[in-house]
Amino acid sequence: MLSNRLLPALGPAIWGTTYYVTTEWLPPDRPLLAGLLRALPAGLLLVAVTRRLPAGDWWWRSLVLGALNIGAFFPLLFLAAYRLPGGVAATVGAVQPLVVAGLSAALLGQRMTLRVSLAAIAGVAGVSLLVLRANAALDWLGVAAALGGAVVMAFGTVLGKRWRSPAPLLATTGWQLVAGGLLLLPVTLLLEGPPPALTAANVAGYAYLAVFGAAVSYSLWFRGVRVLPATEVAFLGLLSPVVATAVGWLVLGQDLTAAQVAGAVVVLAALVVAQTGGRAATPRASGLARR
Repeated sequence: MLSNRLLPALGPAIWGTTYYVTTEWLPPDRPLLAGLLRALPAGLLLVAVTRRLPAGDWWWRSLVLGALNIGAFFPLLFLAAYRLPGGVAATVGAVQPLVVAGLSAALLGQRMTLRVSLAAIAGVAGVSLLVLRANAALDWLGVAAALGGAVVMAFGTVLGKRWRSPAPLLATTGWQLVAGGLLLLPVTLLLEGPPPALTAANVAGYAYLAVFGAAVSYSLWFRGVRVLPATEVAFLGLLSPVVATAVGWLVLGQDLTAAQVAGAVVVLAALVVAQTGGRAATPRASGLARR
């Protein structure tokens, strides 16, 4: 169904607004606090609404998935953002579909096709045209963080596909956000200290990130993980830099070059190719795919 692709695509599209909200509404130099207040309140809200706690294996599975998708991903994402120009970080992070394709072959028994591989390479090229600048400097710790962020979220996506949750989608999303938020809490306090005094704009920004940037967007993303092949979901993540560039142009008045337009077209073409390439091969009968 078309909605199975359109609804999950809204998640990365919402993530594309995060840069604008962070730079315009949030206090500076508090990236971990932004991650913490994005994840933990949203997770607690979803758990309170669904009134469902993990059972059995899902206590530790929620912790693992929450650590990968939130608790480890956010610090690596922010470290990359601090050490690299935004274009370099986004370009390195765009390798995620290729990583997901490889992990899906290893853990889900899905065949890694030439079509998907070429689409993933085109996606990286498109993102680089969209956001990379000629004067971008490389910091190898930042590059390692950006690559690490792509890898941990790729593992989270593939394991989320392999481990089928028996609970409703909102409950499963809430568990992961709470787990990731709780892991972020001591790291945030240790590295950034107590939160500063907040303005009304700061509160509005954190509220937006919690409600839309986490509760809504991650629910949509994890819906995609449930109903789509993992590789197809990963390609949807390429929408985030496209939306971020569009918001910068429309709202912040940033210039939009011909190369950026070409990059957006390449990214969207790669996404369409990946989504219309047919279903992945049936998982092996070994029982690895879904448990």
